[in-house]
Amino acid sequence: TGPMSSECLGNLLRITLTAEYFEDKYLSFSVVDRSGIAWDLDEAMASQCGYTVTYSNWSNIEFRASALSCHSHLEKDVFTVTIEIKASHTPDMKNAATHLRSASCRYDPWSPRELVCESNYMEVSVRKEVPQTVKDLIQDEPEDRTLAFPEAKAGKASLWQIVFHQPEEKKALLVSDAWSAGYGLNTTDTRVLLRIPYTAEQIQLVEAQGITFSAVRSSTFYKQRWMILMVDTAVACPIDGVDYANKTIIWTIPKYIQPLSAGATSFKDVLVEAGVDLHKLSAKEMASRKYVLLNDLNTITMKIPIGAEGGYYKTSVRSGLHGTKYAINLFLEHQWEDNKWGLTKHTIIKEIETPFEQEQLTIINNSNLSARIMNVTVGMFLPDVELVNLTIEGVTFAVPEAVQHGYLIREIRYANGSKAYGIQVLFDAPSIKKEYTGVDMRAYTLNVTLAFIIHPTSETFAVPVITVSAVKDAVLPSARGFCDGRNLHLVITRGNVDQNWLPFISDWHLTPEHAQKYHYSMRDNGTHLAISVPFLSSYVNYEDFHTSGIKASLHLALKDGMTLAKRRDFSVSCRFSPSELIHCLPNGTVVITAVKLVGIAGLDTSLFVLRDRQCKPSLVTEKTATFKFNVNTCGTSRKFNSTTMTYENDVLYFRRGNDTPVYQLKFVCSYAIKQTVDIRYESKKNPPPSIKPGFGSLGLSLKLFKDKSYSEPYQEWEYPVVKYLRESLYFEVELLQPEDARLELNLDDCWATNSESQDSLPQWPILINGCVNSEDSYRTVFHEVNYSRRVKLPQHLKRLEVRMFTFVQGTTLLQE
Repeated sequence: TGPMSSECLGNLLRITLTAEYFEDKYLSFSVVDRSGIAWDLDEAMASQCGYTVTYSNWSNIEFRASALSCHSHLEKDVFTVTIEIKASHTPDMKNAATHLRSASCRYDPWSPRELVCESNYMEVSVRKEVPQTVKDLIQDEPEDRTLAFPEAKAGKASLWQIVFHQPEEKKALLVSDAWSAGYGLNTTDTRVLLRIPYTAEQIQLVEAQGITFSAVRSSTFYKQRWMILMVDTAVACPIDGVDYANKTIIWTIPKYIQPLSAGATSFKDVLVEAGVDLHKLSAKEMASRKYVLLNDLNTITMKIPIGAEGGYYKTSVRSGLHGTKYAINLFLEHQWEDNKWGLTKHTIIKEIETPFEQEQLTIINNSNLSARIMNVTVGMFLPDVELVNLTIEGVTFAVPEAVQHGYLIREIRYANGSKAYGIQVLFDAPSIKKEYTGVDMRAYTLNVTLAFIIHPTSETFAVPVITVSAVKDAVLPSARGFCDGRNLHLVITRGNVDQNWLPFISDWHLTPEHAQKYHYSMRDNGTHLAISVPFLSSYVNYEDFHTSGIKASLHLALKDGMTLAKRRDFSVSCRFSPSELIHCLPNGTVVITAVKLVGIAGLDTSLFVLRDRQCKPSLVTEKTATFKFNVNTCGTSRKFNSTTMTYENDVLYFRRGNDTPVYQLKFVCSYAIKQTVDIRYESKKNPPPSIKPGFGSLGLSLKLFKDKSYSEPYQEWEYPVVKYLRESLYFEVELLQPEDARLELNLDDCWATNSESQDSLPQWPILINGCVNSEDSYRTVFHEVNYSRRVKLPQHLKRLEVRMFTFVQGTTLLQE
């Protein structure tokens, strides 16, 4: 048999092309005439010349030819048809393989009138007879002869004509015009044939017992022995009559249709036979398939259970949804006798499809957790479905390309002809979504859309496949926290679940932009996330004060980047020195920062005050308030002892209507008079907290002036200054900071050295315990200091005049 097989089915020849050979190929059909000329076959030519190309059983291709088709050779009741088929893998038909097939069938006997209702045309052929007179033959329609006679008389022996009978008029066409209009006409030694496509202009829709027929009422004229002959070439085929009830196909055909029975007065059934795929079935075979054939007085009815043997299910699509239809190719042969035609044989081929029914596909997840392979099966499909591409993360890949991206696709075939598709992909493939679900579990999600094509209709549909596999392999992020003198640090080691988790402090999403704006550090190298936050930051919580320092903590959460659900919490707590809060500047300015404690609810940092409640913070954040003021203001108190000056104040917070503070931060600045004083820290319990850190120093300057007016000091560029022995040097000592009018500068000790180091030897005292050196040959002279534009606080200055001298040892000059 090879790629093609042929079969004789009455007055039809069928050639079947096997799907296995012609699958995935582009085909072209040609019909070869007796001269060896190949005529390309298209839809118009097929319906005009008696050829049909259709599909059966999913993808087998059928070619059917009428015994009286245009290019068949009929001799002694044997007709021969030759076809040429070209098959190529490309639509341009390059490198096409050519297959030639010729088949002959005997068809005998012919009935006086034979009617065929094919899927794409109607055909009627009648026997030629030579009556005694033309008048007797055309007595039903005498005017037809008038229309045909002039053309027939003038024409050659092959000339013939057809007249169509319409309700409102009659239309005559010559053979050439009829061919141009798509009608097929032929004549043999014994028969006249008319073939009409269902799309022909002269077709009428007529109704018989509620069933609609496509019908043509026509008369065909031909010349024989110098005689004008006319035959009735009416034809009618049912176009509906199919119903569905109780999972059953019900096909009803009226027996006698007016266009086919015009002029007849008596009818007699001769034979009613039916079958599938042009094969007649016996009563026993029908019963085994649960077919029912009813031959009533006026109708013939066939009942076929949906899904019965002989039909097949085919895939279909409606509104993008996948479903099926049951298809069966029925045929009916009805033979009857009447007093006009004698025997008529009416063959009806009916391709029936049931309504669309949506099918539910099954998606089975057979993933191998130990091998970390996701294995999904999608089915079931009929054999006419083929997977053509996959859409992964919005990108579409043909099946071979998907394999290159890690997707292994396999087709699984089953004994009943159905099939499924298996998809394998590694859990760790980039397109597999991984999500932490808690309790050390991760969910691996395959989200792919499969696109299918249906053969031979080329309809397409898509199936979204979403499967989830839960695996206990989650590694959560961990953290290490530490502090230095000014910052809190968190270093988070990434796990395998937090690629899309975002760092948050409270409701603040930490980003590089935030890092720059709020002066913290954020570094992420993919495996570690390091965050450093200054001690005085709005991100830091302040918990309590103790003598050991201020307890500060940083709390960080990792949240899901999609849902913002909290996944992990980390924190670090450290104690910081109180000196971080206070700065005592040499000019008498104090900068003190008060922090908001988490244990005291409802604090508004902008309402912090000093002892003088008019003194308010100069800088406020959500958690801190910073004051900057001079020690002479804001209610600051002062104490003296032999070595230090001490300034004290408090940062206070009062509730409305209450003069007892709920918050008190006590602080102290100490300035050394003769020596440096260490930081002192103190905590009071009522009201908490209180603190007094900080220290400062006096700012002094010593300048050399050019004369006793003390109006012009020597500038840097004038040094070294050259003076002669016993020439006067005019010194001025000034207390620069703090600018406190209550302070007075007194000089205690003053000495000269032979080098720039104040501790080097030899030394010569100029002032001893605030008095001039009595051993000086030329005594030091103090000059009075008065208020002037340059001198605002005279008590902060001391001026003294010293005579130039040099160091000697015995009579030796130690230095010029």
